[in-house]
Amino acid sequence: MIPKYFFLTKGVGRHKEQLQSFELALRDAGIHYCNLVNVSSIVPPGCKMVSREQGLKMVQPGEITFVVLARNATNEPHRLLASSIGVAIPSIKNQYGYLSEHHSFGQTDDKAGDYSEDLAATMLATTMGIQFDPETAWDERKQLFKTTGMIIKTTNITQTAIGDKNGLWTTTVAAAVFVSAKNGQLLKAKAKTHS
Repeated sequence: MIPKYFFLTKGVGRHKEQLQSFELALRDAGIHYCNLVNVSSIVPPGCKMVSREQGLKMVQPGEITFVVLARNATNEPHRLLASSIGVAIPSIKNQYGYLSEHHSFGQTDDKAGDYSEDLAATMLATTMGIQFDPETAWDERKQLFKTTGMIIKTTNITQTAIGDKNGLWTTTVAAAVFVSAKNGQLLKAKAKTHS
């Protein structure tokens, strides 16, 4: 099975039980009703990124759903936590792309997002033979990667939160959710019948 679509989503949950806070974060992300299976970090060639709204329409309750998931949790009051997914898509049609998952404490939304995006782009760049100095700032490397014409898109989705002041578990999730071609075709068929 090679997915034809994927979408990005994120969420946060708080509860006295850690597991329940994770469930609430998945609810916030809209994927709580799926049977999630963690996979590694490859975007198949030709796999198209769709909006969260489109993607959620393509998954069914109880479906085995493949995800690249970043997850973090704390019950420490006022502690900053982050979960982030970075994306790097190549311009070459038959080349695969990369997803990276990152979770951290003390990083802002921008810092964690840039870090995960940098990870994904660096993994893709090294497989494509793009020469760069890994010590160069991400903004400079991002421009270099794009000017080569080999990487057409980098992005991230990041969820940050501050630990609950009363010590409830706070969980963040960010996910890239893969969707099968069959579900994409169902969505297109539904759209045609409603137009």
